[in-house]
Amino acid sequence: MTAMSERLPAFTGFAAVLSGAGLPIYIYAPKYYADTFGVSLAALGAVLFGLRMFDVIQDPVLGWISERMGDTKKLIVTLTAAVLALSMIGLFAVAPPIAPIWWFGLTITGLFTAFSFLTINFYAQGISKAGDGHEGHVRLAAWRESGALLGVCIAAVIPTLLIGVVPDPFASFAYGFAAATMIAAFFMWPEWKGRTTTEPSRIGEITADPIARRLLILALVNATPLAVSSTLFLFYVESRLGAPGWEGGLLVLFFLAAAVSSPVWSALAGRYGGKPVLLTAMVLAIASFGYTLTLTTGDVIPFAVVCVLSGATIGADLTLLPAMFAKRMAVISPNGGQGFGLWTLVNKFTLAFAAVVLLPLLERSGFQAGAATPPAAALTMLTVLYALVPSLLKLVAIGLLAATKLED
Repeated sequence: MTAMSERLPAFTGFAAVLSGAGLPIYIYAPKYYADTFGVSLAALGAVLFGLRMFDVIQDPVLGWISERMGDTKKLIVTLTAAVLALSMIGLFAVAPPIAPIWWFGLTITGLFTAFSFLTINFYAQGISKAGDGHEGHVRLAAWRESGALLGVCIAAVIPTLLIGVVPDPFASFAYGFAAATMIAAFFMWPEWKGRTTTEPSRIGEITADPIARRLLILALVNATPLAVSSTLFLFYVESRLGAPGWEGGLLVLFFLAAAVSSPVWSALAGRYGGKPVLLTAMVLAIASFGYTLTLTTGDVIPFAVVCVLSGATIGADLTLLPAMFAKRMAVISPNGGQGFGLWTLVNKFTLAFAAVVLLPLLERSGFQAGAATPPAAALTMLTVLYALVPSLLKLVAIGLLAATKLED
């Protein structure tokens, strides 16, 4: 227990940086480029989907590289953190020297390639850190995912808090993020260790394992509702609720509820088991999404309650599923790189689905970002995509989880 307790805050800090480079960028970047440079939502969705298709090849390769790194791992991972920091600066703090859509594609490719490689190594390193016991994986997950959710909270609110305070809030956010990334990389330096076994694992061995395969499929379906709501969140608050300026505060409520609930879900899973706890969280998520269907212009306070409830359910998703998968990888793939290459790919693919399907549908309904009076049909489409689609997907996830024997 003592060894496990050492340097866990370093994992918390690094998780915070990684999470700040993930979901918040999907929330802010498309709207930022649409509002600032006039890039169409359909074009942005196409670029994001193309990047995810690239990930189909890239992430397993990054996992393969991760498993074969030895003493150079510390240096390679730290240099990758520098790439992450520079890509964020390029995305938000540098005026596009080429067509904005191409600059968006170039910088976000660098950002998410670095994000993928760091995430794969970070979660794989957690396998050896946690050891063989279930308690170790859940405990590390609580530290790690609490840090991740805290990082999401900070990254989600900072750009909106800086509006009116500094000339370019997104540029200030990018430079602050870059500094935080390098600080987190410094404290994680001692934790990076080379492969734990002499024989790297193969992807086929992981996908052939029935438990790992079920968890990957479950992660794909269960993460898609979050991807959908995250992609449309800013548009929903601004246009459906008619509450511009509330985005940052509502995002903080959502992710803070997730962060606070994370250790609670871990404790409940330790007592009652992961499966019933996850099922409870999924039912709560459907209830919150269903209530959102009834909201209209001005319903900011009811939506704030929805943010708290739905955010709490995300705490269960982001804490328990990675812990279950890490525990299984400790058995079938101790190096972890290939397994978490697949895990990263699955979770990012959900964001690709949201971008390539939802943004063009929204634009085709007559929706325009920042429009003073969106057409009624566009608002209806926005509500359906934001609330009804995630509810249906969660129902599918409940069915998959109920049919999966996690106790195996």
